[in-house]
Amino acid sequence: MEGKSGRGVLGIESPDPTLSYLGGLGLALSAGTALLIDLEGGIHTSRTLADFAESGPGLIEMSPGRLGVALLSGGGASDELAAGLIAELARAWPAVVVRCRRGQHLGPTVPLRPLLPGLLASQYSGPTVWQPTRARRPPPGPGPVLPSLPPRLVRMLLAGRSIRRTAWVRAWDRIWEMPWV
Repeated sequence: MEGKSGRGVLGIESPDPTLSYLGGLGLALSAGTALLIDLEGGIHTSRTLADFAESGPGLIEMSPGRLGVALLSGGGASDELAAGLIAELARAWPAVVVRCRRGQHLGPTVPLRPLLPGLLASQYSGPTVWQPTRARRPPPGPGPVLPSLPPRLVRMLLAGRSIRRTAWVRAWDRIWEMPWV
């Protein structure tokens, strides 16, 4: 499914809810203007996908009103209902990122895993995006390794503050181009 700019729709999932939120923001920020839809349930917005099912999306939701990232919660919409609404929104938005649980989003989904040491290391097989922690180690499987995520940047992202295109955000550009399933 391709969005208006060709970036399309890309899901992101991680067993760590904070990492999946930060990764979703990184992916959305790398697109420049994007809609980040949270099917996982950690983001709360005044309007949700479930609201769209009842009353339809308004003009504001159907296209970006400014540059940057817009957030939208799933609101408990079923996976099938969400898929149809996401496809509708993707026709108007330059890029759509879907924060989801593994297997929840029906489209291509990026697995994001922290690079942890020893017994804590991820056992996920298949291409993965790896986020390094302070314990520097090589990834246990295939996939790109992101730059370190500085604590200051984490605080800014979690506070919803505007950030410039840091090396971490730019690293997400290539993730859009990879063949995720």
